[in-house]
Amino acid sequence: MTEQNQKQLGTTLWAIADQLRGAMDADDFRDYMLVFIFLRYLSDNYETAAQKELGSDYPDKTTPDTTQEGNITPLQVWYDQNPDDIAEFEKQMRRKVHYVIQPQHLWGSIAEMARTQNDELLRTLNDGFKYIENESFESTFQGLFSEISLDSEKLGKKYSDRNAKLCTIIKAIAEGLEKFSTDSDTLGDAYEYLIGQFASGSGKKAGEFYTPQQISSILSAIVTLDSQDPTTGKKKRLDSVLDFACGSGSLLLNVRHQLGLQGISKIYGQEKNITTYNLARMNMLLHGVKDSEFEIFHGDTLPNDWEMLKEANPTKKPAFDAVVANPPFSYRWVPTEALGADVRFNNYGLAPKSAADFAFLLHGFHYLKPEGTMAIVLPHGVLFRGGAEEKIRTKLLKDGNIDTVIGLPANLFYSTGIPVCILVLKKCKKSDDVLFINASEHFEKGKRQNRLLPEHIDKIIDTYQFRRSEERYSRIVDMEEIESNGYNLNISRYISTAITEEETDLALVNATLVEVKAKIDLSTKKHNQFLKELGLPALP
Repeated sequence: MTEQNQKQLGTTLWAIADQLRGAMDADDFRDYMLVFIFLRYLSDNYETAAQKELGSDYPDKTTPDTTQEGNITPLQVWYDQNPDDIAEFEKQMRRKVHYVIQPQHLWGSIAEMARTQNDELLRTLNDGFKYIENESFESTFQGLFSEISLDSEKLGKKYSDRNAKLCTIIKAIAEGLEKFSTDSDTLGDAYEYLIGQFASGSGKKAGEFYTPQQISSILSAIVTLDSQDPTTGKKKRLDSVLDFACGSGSLLLNVRHQLGLQGISKIYGQEKNITTYNLARMNMLLHGVKDSEFEIFHGDTLPNDWEMLKEANPTKKPAFDAVVANPPFSYRWVPTEALGADVRFNNYGLAPKSAADFAFLLHGFHYLKPEGTMAIVLPHGVLFRGGAEEKIRTKLLKDGNIDTVIGLPANLFYSTGIPVCILVLKKCKKSDDVLFINASEHFEKGKRQNRLLPEHIDKIIDTYQFRRSEERYSRIVDMEEIESNGYNLNISRYISTAITEEETDLALVNATLVEVKAKIDLSTKKHNQFLKELGLPALP
């Protein structure tokens, strides 16, 4: 599917959302819209696998059902004709595609019920969601649809009103999707597009769940390059990647995209917001990540309430090949005495309560493998603020853990207009210096948000990979100079963006003025001659 068609599909779906949500809050409607795209993906993927599994026994086409209005799916026909074989078939499907969906819950059945305004649509959807959460997958996905209340008065006060509203929404989505190819990549792109569009309309709330794709591309490209010698290119494989503030999971998926479908053994994410946590789980499945290939945990990162990460035995402590994150900027937290003794922070000290930026950084860095790479997006304040943050920054620098500082343009995020930076950290790096990249002036200006074009992204990645120095853009700075600056990492201290004014050659300027005056005098003399012939007064 072409990029233009992908954009058209996203635009079509966004227009449907904009038209149908009515008085419903955009964030609420987003959840309904994305769930139905998710159901469409699961259904298409499942029916394709079922057709392959059943071969010639799979009904050729939708067969009219005389017992109810409308048509039923081919799989329902097979179920009706082969009741004794269903258990074995579902066992095989769990082994091959890792989940099962009952025929009546498939998108084709739901869309047909919506088209015919079937009064049982709402009940069927409720049953389908419960089945998917508790029985479809080998690992349960309890609460996957917890933010989607089909009984909400936002859909209507009475059952019949809610059922009718759902019929209208699903019918419109089904008709919108029919015009396009809906393979998994396309539906995944549509899902990401809608997340971005809803983020754009959500203002500051968007920062909770969405990292712009341009920034995701930079982070994911950096952590997939060889950590010791990036010039050798991408790693062939990562055992694991962690995003401890994963939002909708797009950053983790970007890392996977860099290495291909088999490039990462397991993806790990953590997300505090329940709605966004569910979005992330759906996003993984929708992009073809099997339930055994990812683990998203719902919980708070800073208190570290993920049991898996609390392993006290250092030899069993989980560690990750790559860590990526776009945590909340300058998040207020409570740095308790107990946290001060926490193994993540005790060698560095605690970040101030007014800004947990370094707390997030140290959490991720603690779980980075010795040969791994971490890339994190943070506000510029972490580069130069004093106090506790200066102490943490100084130790990281003295230990040789900060590899690269990348300054990005302002107004790239939906949630804030402030300029941000990317810090690249490593536990074992060859060079005793820091690469500074000032990309703040390289962007395309937009009406609401600025954006990085592919050439801007490629330049950043190329500069990092080959550790290039370029006037007014990038520079490798040794630790002696950084120490002489009090371990302040403010980019302007190391890369000058001022344009040097050319020296004025006064002799040349004078000669030019003399020449110009001579030409004026000659022209005036000729002009006065003409005026004299016409009997007119001469010019002074």
